[in-house]
Amino acid sequence: MQEVAIVGAAMVPFGRYPDQEAYQLGARAALDAMKDAGVGLNDIQIMSCGQLMATSGAGQRVLQQIGQTGIPVVNTANACATGSTALREGFMSIAAGMHDIALVVGQERMGTGLTYAGDESEGYVGSGTMPAVFAMAGMEHTSKYGTTIEQFAKVAVKAKKHAAGNPYAKYRDPVTLEEVLNSRMISYPNTQFMCCPNTDGAAALVLMSMEKARQYTTKPVRIAASVLTSDPWTERDLILVDVNTLTRNAAKEAYERAGIGPQDLSLVELHDCFATAELLHYDNLGLCGEGEAGRLIDDGETTIGGRIPVNASGGLLSKGHPLGATGVANVVEITWHLRGQAGARQVENAKVGLAHVIGIGSACTVHIMTN
Repeated sequence: MQEVAIVGAAMVPFGRYPDQEAYQLGARAALDAMKDAGVGLNDIQIMSCGQLMATSGAGQRVLQQIGQTGIPVVNTANACATGSTALREGFMSIAAGMHDIALVVGQERMGTGLTYAGDESEGYVGSGTMPAVFAMAGMEHTSKYGTTIEQFAKVAVKAKKHAAGNPYAKYRDPVTLEEVLNSRMISYPNTQFMCCPNTDGAAALVLMSMEKARQYTTKPVRIAASVLTSDPWTERDLILVDVNTLTRNAAKEAYERAGIGPQDLSLVELHDCFATAELLHYDNLGLCGEGEAGRLIDDGETTIGGRIPVNASGGLLSKGHPLGATGVANVVEITWHLRGQAGARQVENAKVGLAHVIGIGSACTVHIMTN
């Protein structure tokens, strides 16, 4: 297999774009990523595009905006892992030796509403869809390990603190622990500030074989592992949706492929769709001992400047979660840190980064990048 490098990285600030379609946002990100890589459209040999809420031809619509050269286009839809699945398609095409330069785009336009149970009492008992799934998973962690509601809420406080340094994040104003705890209940223990907001956005990457990448840059970012897993059936599925196993499986394989362990990571961008999810994934990704996630957030170990910064971008909780764009955006963020281009939120001496996305009942991706 050929080594694969990231040479171009870009994203459109997440927010509301009522006057633009997803493919227009994707086109903007694609052009910026190609400019960053120093390539033109005629250099691109294959394109993969992730957009979950698309009828068909999402990638082709992007090319209709920026130029149609007849290259193969692969479109992906894989729940929240839609964009990162598109990334893996581009990665595999280069790793297999089929192509030397690939364009990857993730894009989405979302609705304006926040999914919640419908009234306050239903929120407290945990009814609903994804908010309920991660609420119940969080309460299971509380039951097993004593994780507190305040520890979950501290995730949202940290997210806003990090987002203040990220011009691509939608919500950048700081919040206090009290404000998080007192915001509207969505599905206990997740309040409104502990749930990711719906946003529009796009992100793009230009991938190359390492041999080709060295013709364009002296500092390519290497993709050391690209792993995709699906949800295996376990006995716990008879009681609760399993939000842990597919992440653990993906992380184990990714560490093995990259030849590293979690102790070697400089930073992590993980799928914090809800505050409870972030703490669960500290355990699932091996960032701490089993059940020690609450201690990590209490001790500030996952804050910028701590032992293992998590979601320096502000994460989905502050940046937003345009479904098809998220998986690509997480890797863009890691790439910027490994290049030393993350500005006010830069993690010092970043050498190895991990990006994680999970789509419940569907897919999980873990990508490990090194400089």
